[in-house]
Amino acid sequence: MPHDSSSTTDSPITQPPRIGGSIDYDKFLDCVHCGLCTAACPTYLETGNENDSPRGRIYLMRAVTDGRVELSEKISRHLDLCLDCRSCETACPSGVQYGRLIEPFRVEMQTNPAAAGQKKSGGWFQRFVLYGLFPYPKRLRWALAPARVMQMLRLDRAARAMGLFHLLPDKLRRMQALLPPLRPRGQPLPDVLPARGPRRARVALFTGCVADALFHHVNRATASVLQANGCEVVIPSEQACCGAIHYHSGAGTTALDLAETNTGAFDVDSVDAVIVNVAGCGSMLKDYAHMAHELRPDDESLAASLGRFSNKVKDVAEFLAELGPVEPANPVPLKATYHDACHLAHAQRVREQPRSLLGMIPELEFVPLVESDICCGAAGSYNLMEGEMADRLGARKLNHILATGADAVVCGNAGCTLQIQAQLKAAGADIPVVHPVELLARAYGLGE
Repeated sequence: MPHDSSSTTDSPITQPPRIGGSIDYDKFLDCVHCGLCTAACPTYLETGNENDSPRGRIYLMRAVTDGRVELSEKISRHLDLCLDCRSCETACPSGVQYGRLIEPFRVEMQTNPAAAGQKKSGGWFQRFVLYGLFPYPKRLRWALAPARVMQMLRLDRAARAMGLFHLLPDKLRRMQALLPPLRPRGQPLPDVLPARGPRRARVALFTGCVADALFHHVNRATASVLQANGCEVVIPSEQACCGAIHYHSGAGTTALDLAETNTGAFDVDSVDAVIVNVAGCGSMLKDYAHMAHELRPDDESLAASLGRFSNKVKDVAEFLAELGPVEPANPVPLKATYHDACHLAHAQRVREQPRSLLGMIPELEFVPLVESDICCGAAGSYNLMEGEMADRLGARKLNHILATGADAVVCGNAGCTLQIQAQLKAAGADIPVVHPVELLARAYGLGE
């Protein structure tokens, strides 16, 4: 019987786009697989598995994009285990933009029809806590009210001693363990704070979501330090979450919506800089234009709008170093060590500025930290979603901190603060974790 070709030519089969197909393929080719990144990769240091290294993950992503292998559960697991700490970018001599590979690839793992069988869902926790609670500081403050009462009455200590927290689901138990002492919030920051002395700059302060709910005192210290350095500080009330929680877990559309909300809330033409004091948020805000190119490659006006915003974003230490900081006069007699938050040191390349500012403080003794720029295991929500690896990296960081003999740990990221603080508390070490601006505020005579 003759073959009827009309049945195939009249009804062509449409293949779904390949996972990774939207990524600029040259970015894969930048990696020459030299392996210099492996010594900087936290997961490779812990597992010794080549598939858990940056070059191994690039090879896996490229193989899936080429169609040489299917996206399997095993491959997804190696990619999910990545902290997206970007330490490999610092180590790479070829300038591989690893973040511009893993982040859009994860988005496609969630949205591409070809990945339908391998989509990873965080279930109720991701839906109601990561997406429904964390990005909204007012909701989070209300949710934390019972914990605040428990801490005031010391009922949390009794519950911990009785082992009651072990009855909670794993992720909620981890959240409870990470919870810091909840300080009194005080009066809300006003919309505008005047400069002290002659005005040298006008800046806007990004207050964040989880950071605003848990570390409002750091926002207050940041504003005070900026004022002391001659800055008028504007605090837009309509600002939103930076979107990092969503984008790093593959929810690109929501992340882009939040980016548009923030660009509308900040009048960037009227300020010299948008100041951020959380490394993860700062990295995300600076990447808005890249995200627009990845998610809406044909919308040049959106990329331009987000780019104008991103170009104004500065970490507080980065900005003060450029402005020329006022010399603090008050001594802070403390032995401290500094942890490099991944998204400050690797993604934003801000390393020396915080150290330089701390070096100005009278009587502050500074001791180096071994593996200072190796991830502590926080990585946004990673320490909630990937508990086993986060604990291994947290223990690694803890041992190095204890070896310094420091009285305090200094770092510029809320997530790192929570992670390191929890590790120290579990080890029975009474060592506070503070933001650089808290010590600067003390040195300026403005803080506790």
